[in-house]
Amino acid sequence: TGLSAEEIHEKGLQEVIRIRKEMNRIIEETGFKGSFAEFVHFLRTDPKFYYSTAEELLDAYRALCKRIDPELPKIIGKLPRLPYGVRSLSAEESAGQAGYCDIGNPKLGRASYLAMTTDNLKAIKKYQMIALILHEMVPGHHLQISLIMEQEDLPFFRKMDNFHAYTEGWALYSESLGYEMGLYTDLYSRFGQLDLNMLRAIRLVVDTGIHTKGWSREKALDYFKANSSLDEDFVRTEIDRYIVYPGQALSY
Repeated sequence: TGLSAEEIHEKGLQEVIRIRKEMNRIIEETGFKGSFAEFVHFLRTDPKFYYSTAEELLDAYRALCKRIDPELPKIIGKLPRLPYGVRSLSAEESAGQAGYCDIGNPKLGRASYLAMTTDNLKAIKKYQMIALILHEMVPGHHLQISLIMEQEDLPFFRKMDNFHAYTEGWALYSESLGYEMGLYTDLYSRFGQLDLNMLRAIRLVVDTGIHTKGWSREKALDYFKANSSLDEDFVRTEIDRYIVYPGQALSY
């Protein structure tokens, strides 16, 4: 990009303001009486937003994936041959992540998987499920990367290289396609989509803040906590990622 760090930082600040207004509008529509911080506390503590067992969580994600699949031909002209499933992550694999796409390989006969943490059920909120599947699996990472790998006329290295602005940009856009597929049918799932969108906007602010403005880890954490409902353990892992991998968080 030709943008300076200062311009990226300012873009992030403006995006946070824009998304926050949309979040506040949804909070008002739910009928909740209280501040943004109080609403976030409600989301973090009410049992109705979480699954009680690992089996229940995995079954719910598998069912939702099958609900999304029939909607794909309405917006995607070519679908990959490689199938995908849902599996649990071990504690060692999760490392603070809620879930991610474990991409398969058609040459090796291995399917892709939405790999979900099940050792911390509080890491997965029901209202973020749709956006997570759209981002990680279809029409996000699994669909895009599988189509690339299935192209026969490309040399191997062009199939396997990963340009983050391309893959993460597509996956972020994929989250918004849930509206066209009629998936965000309740206010809380719409808030979940915005909350994950807010994560990407905050990244613009925090990454540039840490690497060009001298922000401390705690200042970055406070900015996160003021503008999203994401859990503190997840946020700390995110911030450490930005510290050791400068610029990757800007690619979305």
